[in-house]
Amino acid sequence: MNSGYPRWAPYVLIAPFLAVFVTFMAYPMLYSLVLAVQQTYGPKASRFVFLDNFAYLLTDPLFWRAVRNTFVFAAGSVLIQLPLSLGLAMLLNHNKVKGRIFFRLIFFSPALVGTVFIAVMFGLMFSRDGLINFSLHGLFSVFDPEFPWLERFVMGSLILAALWQFVGFNMIYFLAALQNVSKELSEAAMVDGAGPWPRFMNVTVPAIRPIASFVVLLSLIGSFQLFELAWVLLNNSGGPDDQGLTVVMYLYQKGFISFDLGYASAIGWVLAALLMVFAVIQRRVSLMDED
Repeated sequence: MNSGYPRWAPYVLIAPFLAVFVTFMAYPMLYSLVLAVQQTYGPKASRFVFLDNFAYLLTDPLFWRAVRNTFVFAAGSVLIQLPLSLGLAMLLNHNKVKGRIFFRLIFFSPALVGTVFIAVMFGLMFSRDGLINFSLHGLFSVFDPEFPWLERFVMGSLILAALWQFVGFNMIYFLAALQNVSKELSEAAMVDGAGPWPRFMNVTVPAIRPIASFVVLLSLIGSFQLFELAWVLLNNSGGPDDQGLTVVMYLYQKGFISFDLGYASAIGWVLAALLMVFAVIQRRVSLMDED
């Protein structure tokens, strides 16, 4: 059937997308793969080293410290942030809570604030003469009024700052998931004598599991891409003894401070492979839930 459009019309319509995709995604990815097998000395000097960059990663202590720190941050995001998000979602999904829409907005609003602003704000709060020390010293006079939070508890400070920013953001996903929980099943379980915890485990959890696995994936990807928050909060460094050094921060240091773009590209591809593993695991979990 002739639609009245010439055959070349679809190609014209997708041409802008293809141009943007090739220019800003496909070409940079291919070029970074080429850089990953080179040792570079700035943007104009390089030599071919094949897989030496990847081999050096295996023995690079700073890289493994960055990986360990990033896993610790990711664990904090998943094991602390997501249960709190789910708890808030269940609380603000209850019909008896007054002002639910207002509180949803309040808890979600930190996600609308720029990450750099949050890093600066928490940097001031955790400083030696900041709000945290002032408040704790006021409540407990024996508390050190100049306690160095960003020196003693680097990763804890990062986890708390990210918690404040993203707990409300993840809460929205769980709120949407809770809308799909069958009220009939919940009421039937209640009639059968099931208490709150059995109803939660046998009715609520199976219903929200697909969204929960997706939120876990988002949290892991976001955790392994952590850069701005840690970089600004720790004053453009990895903190004392590199306690707050993350994989992306190390990539940035190698690529744009040491100008070893080849090694930085190798780090980037290892990170991409790791995130791909997370995505595959999440996909398999989702398929198991569907079955």
